[in-house]
Amino acid sequence: MKPATAAKKLGVYLPATPASFQEGAVSRAELNELQADPPQWLRELRLNGPHPRPVVASKLGVSIAGLARGGVTEALTTEQIEALKQERPEWLLKEQATQVEVRKEAARIKNLKQQKDAAKDSSQS
Repeated sequence: MKPATAAKKLGVYLPATPASFQEGAVSRAELNELQADPPQWLRELRLNGPHPRPVVASKLGVSIAGLARGGVTEALTTEQIEALKQERPEWLLKEQATQVEVRKEAARIKNLKQQKDAAKDSSQS
């Protein structure tokens, strides 16, 4: 697979990986080995970053679109993420609240679907 795909699967920011990783293809076996026994560079990237936007969004409890609305378009280090959490800028609070509402609505819809499915199953019995 391409290095970008492998980096995505590993949850790391491709430009921060070693040149040898960026320049070659990664086999499924190599990916499995990296996941099972990560080398020092991979452990370091996962711990301190820089982290790709999906990881940054997850650590901040917002969506990727919320990051963009907040002006965060680059990869951030763990230190930068923690600083944002401490600063609690207005955009971050707003996006976190939006994410909470999105999750509540998704749970409500899932519950409603389960109730409809259960009702349909019981009427067919």
